[in-house]
Amino acid sequence: MRVVSWNVNGLRALAKKGVFLDFLESSQADVITLQETRTLESQLPAPVRSPPGWYSYFSSAERLGYSGVAIYSRKPADKLHTQLPEERFNVEGRYLVARFGRISVASIYFPNGAGKNRDNSRVPFKLEFYSSAKKELDRMRKYGPVYVTGDFNTAHTEIDLARPKQNEGTTGFLPIEREALGEWMASSWVDVFRKRHPKEPGHYTWWRQWGGSRENNVGWRIDYVLASPSAARLTSDAFIWPDTLGSDHCPIGVDTNLSI
Repeated sequence: MRVVSWNVNGLRALAKKGVFLDFLESSQADVITLQETRTLESQLPAPVRSPPGWYSYFSSAERLGYSGVAIYSRKPADKLHTQLPEERFNVEGRYLVARFGRISVASIYFPNGAGKNRDNSRVPFKLEFYSSAKKELDRMRKYGPVYVTGDFNTAHTEIDLARPKQNEGTTGFLPIEREALGEWMASSWVDVFRKRHPKEPGHYTWWRQWGGSRENNVGWRIDYVLASPSAARLTSDAFIWPDTLGSDHCPIGVDTNLSI
């Protein structure tokens, strides 16, 4: 089973560029998770909403054009989870988990800590969301392998961004945010890409859309696949596809010895 995750920064825009449907097939994925879809399911054209050979599931924000996650799979999900215990997290359409037999795959768009005034005013909300999602997924992994995919909006260590010193006070690399992500790893969630590439710099998943950031690879690794211990043992490869264009993020994923 191959699982691929991509923050598309607008699914309708990606579809209009002619990128999305081609990507579905070229990815050779069994499950594709999307973040920042920025759309209601009803706003998508039929070929994107229900591509032949795929099942699709969506969780959208109440606010139009904002946030949103989705999962596309080759086989139907046995069960979906779209709710965290606190409603204030659910109105933003950030959480979707599909279960296939004993395997669960989550698509999560973790909040950014920046407020409307480009300050760090949303950091408390972000940290509380981290905690709530972790509790739910800790519980879920007791029943089978779990992959948590998505945009975590945090670079965990200095190797995960090109300019750590310049961003010490920037949301996405604040010590308290890095600690919150570190709590996942301390609870035996495995950052499967970093496990396979423990000391390699230059692997990023997001670049600013100006100043030649992507061309010069001045980026951040803020998109992850975290695997529960049982899922990690069954993961055969982890990858980042920086050459796939269409969004300010690039796809990431894992190959596994599991099947759905």
